[in-house]
Amino acid sequence: MDVAQRLANSSAEQMPGDLEAAFQVPFHFAVRFTREVFSPANSTLSRELCTEDGAPGNVLFFVDDNLLQALPGLTAKVTAYCSFHQVRLLAPPVPVKAGEVGKQGDELAKLHQQLLDLGVDRHNFVCAIGGGAVLDLVGFACSTFHRGVPLIRIPTTVLAQNDAGIGVKNGINALGHKNLLGNFCPPKAVINDFGLLATLSRRDKRAGLAEAIKVALIQDAGFFAWLEGNASALAAFEPEASQFAIYRCAQLHLHKITLGGDPFERGNGRPLDYGHWSAHKLEVLSNHRIRHGEAVAVGMLLDAFYANLVGLLHEQALARLLSLLVRLEFPLWYPELADQEAILQGLEDFRQHLGGDLSIPMLTGIGSALDVQQIDRGQMISALERLRTAEESAPGCR
Repeated sequence: MDVAQRLANSSAEQMPGDLEAAFQVPFHFAVRFTREVFSPANSTLSRELCTEDGAPGNVLFFVDDNLLQALPGLTAKVTAYCSFHQVRLLAPPVPVKAGEVGKQGDELAKLHQQLLDLGVDRHNFVCAIGGGAVLDLVGFACSTFHRGVPLIRIPTTVLAQNDAGIGVKNGINALGHKNLLGNFCPPKAVINDFGLLATLSRRDKRAGLAEAIKVALIQDAGFFAWLEGNASALAAFEPEASQFAIYRCAQLHLHKITLGGDPFERGNGRPLDYGHWSAHKLEVLSNHRIRHGEAVAVGMLLDAFYANLVGLLHEQALARLLSLLVRLEFPLWYPELADQEAILQGLEDFRQHLGGDLSIPMLTGIGSALDVQQIDRGQMISALERLRTAEESAPGCR
């Protein structure tokens, strides 16, 4: 009698015990900093495009379409680079719709079709070049195609180099919600080329600094003081100060992700989401007219006003944050904020995103924060009013 027959003839009391499995999968990826990544003499990328036996691999590049317009010679550079390093291009670099408007299901389907048509498999490489939205989209496509194609990210915005590009998350916007569909899948490597930031507008350079302010606020008072002391240089995007801000921000983000104990966000605590519950809602309400960094700047200040109102944050710390945002010329108010009920709906959206229980990081000082599980709606409305007043008293910040 085989096992199946014995089990069928057994009573419930005689059934064998449950089987359980536990295992760990180690992840490793490097975040590298360089210049002129596509110069033939620069081997930073080519080393990542090698197979396990050290031979040059096959690669497909997906590139932010705005970047291709700003750098018309980029395709030729990529082609020449791969030829020099004997890396086989599966196709010429493929343009990808830039920005949050590109993080949609139809664009994801296009990427899957292109991967299929070009015969990409799990032994090939995909290289995504672009801002955070492009990296999110391409990352989601790669992580879901053949259950995972190795991805190398080359972020081309400040925000992507110091935050979005170095994390382990991928996703798209859906059903009126930001990043509703997505997963956790670390890249093979991240390569930050400071030279690629030269094409950015002043607005986009500034917006990316919001994440540096955020990570300093929640875990590094010394870095926040450095940002204050270098605000003028950062506002002018002077190279030395900007590069240090990007590096330190990336370092702190990576440290929190890898050593914080919850890289795949299974718990409710999300310190790196400080200021994000309202920021995500603000982005959606504006149809993504407002940049992510701009929305985060407003979200951080809103939550700082709230923390001050409920006795968590001292007035002096609040004043320092407000002063830094003004010196960096961040807008402090947008018309969408006037719809208080729509903004407060962001709390419910965030609760659902967390998995059922609300947990909002709130500042207790510069460099320290705690999670709160309840928000006083009346006090948050008062915080919104203080935000409007702050904008009116600092009109030059626009």
